Amino acid sequence: MLKYVMKRLGYAFLTILVLIIITFFMIHAAPGDPFSNGKAMSEATKLALQEQYGLNKSVPEQLLIYIGNIFQGNLGISTKYARPVTKIIADSFPASFDLGIRALFIAVVGGIFIGTYAAVRRGKKADSAAMAVAVIGVSIPSFIVAALLQYFVALKINQLLGPGKQLFPISGWTSEMHKILPAIALSLGPLATISRLMRTSMLDVLHADYIKTAKAKGLSERMIIWKHALRNALMPVITVLGPITATVLTGAFVVEQVFSIPGMGKYFVIGITENDYLLTAGTTVFYGVFLVLSTLIVDLLYGVIDPRVKISKAKE
Repeated sequence: MLKYVMKRLGYAFLTILVLIIITFFMIHAAPGDPFSNGKAMSEATKLALQEQYGLNKSVPEQLLIYIGNIFQGNLGISTKYARPVTKIIADSFPASFDLGIRALFIAVVGGIFIGTYAAVRRGKKADSAAMAVAVIGVSIPSFIVAALLQYFVALKINQLLGPGKQLFPISGWTSEMHKILPAIALSLGPLATISRLMRTSMLDVLHADYIKTAKAKGLSERMIIWKHALRNALMPVITVLGPITATVLTGAFVVEQVFSIPGMGKYFVIGITENDYLLTAGTTVFYGVFLVLSTLIVDLLYGVIDPRVKISKAKE
């Protein structure tokens, strides 16, 4: 098992290194530069700023310096905010993480429950209703859901309550009530994906021989589902949980913008629009590393969930 873990860590390291290199070259290939994006300045000032931020060096030199700095925990200085990128991420990520962990909880718990219930009630109205919710969740972008929740849940309910009364705030991030609607908006897509996977997986498991044996022994439906079927049905869900976790926990750019949440999303967008190389690269690398590590952790958890996986991996 140790050999397998070390191999996976090596793959993760190489993936992150490739991500850094590709991100760096793609950003430098974009037109414009951080100092000519609608800003009036003399050529001497521009040259001085390029020297200050190391942009007067060749691209390969900049890449080597950037990689070296990253492994020292230094993502550079934002040309837009004149602040360390690591500081910007440290200040903004907690809001994105808070939003993401709430959305992830709703998506995982709700998706597993809905998918399991739909599989058990296959062909009935409950199954059709559950899958309709899943199709809606997959089809409608999160920013549309966010806008609909703002209008129909926040605005309309507040109007019904009367002047000066507010149940769900339309925007902001200062109280628990501010966090409910953004979390629901962000969770609907992952919830739909998980519920559909869970339903398909649970249907396969419910037709397995050991489930038929459990039924023949007279075990209750609840015990068969929650004690025998659920653990094996979760495997496909665990497979996609890594990318889903990374996506949700790092927040959603547009959802954060719609609800005026002070997360990383706005800095990523500003970094692109302002040609802020180091801010864009830093946030992109951070998201990428988070995705790689989430996938790695989920991959290693396979052995905890399914002993057969642990045995096969230990033989590698």
